[in-house]
Amino acid sequence: MSNEQTNGEAKAPRGQGQGPVGLDKQIERFANRHDSREELRISGDLRGSKARSAAEKFITRFTSGIIYVCLILVCLLVGPIATTLLISAMAWLCCSEFFRIVRMSGRKPNEVVGLSAAVLFPLAAGFLGLRGIVALLILVVIAIACWYVFAPFANIADVSVTVFGPVYTSILFCGIVFIRQFDPGFPGALLTFGVLGSIWVNDSFAYLSGRAFGRHKLVPRISPNKTWEGFFGGLFGSLLVWFIMSLIPMLKVSLPLALVSGIVVGLMSVVGDLFESRLKRGAGVKDSGNLLPGHGGLLDRSDSILFGGMVAYILLVLGGVL
Repeated sequence: MSNEQTNGEAKAPRGQGQGPVGLDKQIERFANRHDSREELRISGDLRGSKARSAAEKFITRFTSGIIYVCLILVCLLVGPIATTLLISAMAWLCCSEFFRIVRMSGRKPNEVVGLSAAVLFPLAAGFLGLRGIVALLILVVIAIACWYVFAPFANIADVSVTVFGPVYTSILFCGIVFIRQFDPGFPGALLTFGVLGSIWVNDSFAYLSGRAFGRHKLVPRISPNKTWEGFFGGLFGSLLVWFIMSLIPMLKVSLPLALVSGIVVGLMSVVGDLFESRLKRGAGVKDSGNLLPGHGGLLDRSDSILFGGMVAYILLVLGGVL
C-alpha cells in the first residue's frame, strides 16, 4: 500500500472524529449566545428593545400631553366659566393625589373636608373673587378644628395636612382662574394660555437642555436628573414666551414686565416642581398617580403651574395688566 493511501486512510478517521466535535462546539456556542441574548431580551437590554421602549414612551407621553393641553385650550377658548370648572376638577384630582402621598407618609387627613374644599376654592374664586376664597378658608379651618376636637385618633399633623392639601393644590390653582377673568373674550384666553405656555416651555426647554448639555446637578438629593444647564435652559424658554407676549398689543404686557415675569415665573415653576419632588421622595413614591400615561399623576403635570400660575397672577396685578 502506498504512503499516500496510508496517509489518506489515516486522516479519514481523524477527520470523521473532528467533524462532530466541531459541530457540537458550534451548536454549544450558538446555544450560549442565544441564552445570553434571551436574558438581555427578558431584561429589555437589547438595542432593539431599548429603541422600541423609548419610542413607545415618547409616543405615550406625547399623546397624553397633547390631550391635556388641548383640553385646557378648549376650556380657555370657551370662557371663564368653563375654565373655572376645569380648574375645579383638576384641583380635586391634584388634592386627591396629594392626600395619597401623605397617607403613604403615615398621615391621616380628613379627605371629605379637604377634597370638598379643593373643589370649592376655584368656584369661589370664579364667582365670588378673593373674598369668597377667604370666607371659604375660614370655614375649612373651623370644620377641621371641630373634626380634631371630636376625633380622638387625629393629631395635629393630620389637621395640618388636611388644611394644607387644598391650599396647595387648589388655592394656588386659582391664579389661573383670576387671569382668565382678565377678559371674557379672546384676549383673556390668549393671556392665560401665554402664562401656561411659558410654564410648559420652561419645563420642555429644561428637559431638552439638561439632556443635551447637563453636567452639573441642581439638587441631586431631591431630583437627581435636574441640572443647572437645564435650569437656565428652562429660564430662557420662559423668557422667550413672555417676550413674545410683550409683542402682542392686546395683552398690554410691557417689555420690562415680560422680562421680570419670565425670570420669576420660570424660577417659581422650578420651585413648584422641586417641592412636589420632595413630597414624593419623603413618601417613597415615584409618581403622584397614573392618570396621565408617560407623565404620572395630574399633580406631577401641574406642580409647576401651581406656583408659576399664582406668581404670574400677582405680577400681572402689580404690573397693571389685571
